[in-house]
Formats: sequence, structure tokens, C-alpha cells
Amino acid sequence: MKILLVEDDRELNRTLLFQLEKEGFLVDSCFDGEEACYYMQEGLYDLILLDRMLPKMDGIAVLEKIRREGNTVPVILLTALGTLTDKITGLDCGADDYLVKPFAFEELAARIRSIGRRPRRMEKGRKLSFDDISYSPEELRLDGPDGSCSLSRREAALLEAFLRNSGQSLSRQLLLCRVWGPDTDVEEGNLDNYIYFLRRRLKSVGSRIQLKTVRGIGYRMED
Repeated sequence: MKILLVEDDRELNRTLLFQLEKEGFLVDSCFDGEEACYYMQEGLYDLILLDRMLPKMDGIAVLEKIRREGNTVPVILLTALGTLTDKITGLDCGADDYLVKPFAFEELAARIRSIGRRPRRMEKGRKLSFDDISYSPEELRLDGPDGSCSLSRREAALLEAFLRNSGQSLSRQLLLCRVWGPDTDVEEGNLDNYIYFLRRRLKSVGSRIQLKTVRGIGYRMED
């Protein structure tokens, strides 16, 4: 899961960044609302942890902006404003969850896992691209230089994980979580099988992209 952390308290930002990465999440972090909007334009995220009281543009304004643009990424608001009215305002503006400070990291992690178990929502018509391929989430279709092919749902989930994190080494644990779910007890050999299937799919559409084995870690997508 790739997370954008938006928190202007630098000490809290550093602490949450460390704890989230220790849990195996991929995390970008920033400190104000304008910066958050820039990050969201440049990258695709699975979840946003959004402080409500931010400099330059507050969290509610950021949330309203991305919802107007049709961005359906899940958002958990993090705030010291904990009245019922505050919660209703945040949820009505498009937040998926609302966590009042101070909070235990264990509760935040549980809420993140809960959102991760929900069916994924993709922006309508939004394609993911890298080098010589593109992927359509709505149609589960992979397009390359020599044509296109349909993917199974697990092949599609695996490809999406790589496309969202191209050039990064992804651990086997993270890939298993993304494709089979956070509570899976599936054997790791299943992951190797689907890596093999996906390599064949890439070859069938004439792509030069490689899924490289990273010894002791997992896999990485490279051009």
C-alpha cells in the first residue's frame, strides 16, 4: 500500500513515517496543503493520511479539491478537532475515516488495514502507464507495442502494484498483501507463479519491461 502522509507537525510526521515504513508501507510525506495537492498530481496513492489543520490550504480544502476532481483515493483525517460537528463535516466532505489526536499508532494501523480490505475504487477511465505499456483497471487490459491482452484479477492486482511503484524493490510480503489480502496465509510459491504468468503477459504484448528478482527482498519492475 502506497500512502501519502500530510502532517505539518514535523516531529509527529517523522514518527508516523518511521512507524508506517516499519509496518511495510510505502510512504511519501509532506507538511502543507499545497504540497499535498502537488504530490497527488504527481503520484497515485492507495491512501491519504490528512491532517485537518494545515498551513497554506487546510485539510478540508484539500479534501474538497480532490473530490471535485474525481479522485476517489481513501482519506483518513487526522485532527485534534473531535466534536461531533467536526466529524460530520469531515465525513460529509469526502473523508473515509476520522481519527482524533492523540491516538495510538496501533489504532491507526488497524484503520489502514480495514481500508485496505475494502474493494478497490479506481478513477473512471484512469489508465496506469510505464515505459511501453499501459493498463486499464476497468477492463483489466494490458496494452503494449504488439497488441493487448486480458489479465486475471490477481495478475491485474500484481501489475498495478508494480506500476504504482515502478523502479522500486517491492518485498514479497507487500506483494502477497496487495494481491491476496493482508490476512492471507497463501504460500509464497503462489506469488512466484503469478510473477511467471505476468512476465509471459508482458512478453505477449511485445514489452521490453522486466520483472527483476531482487535477492532477499522480492521483485522490481524495470525498463
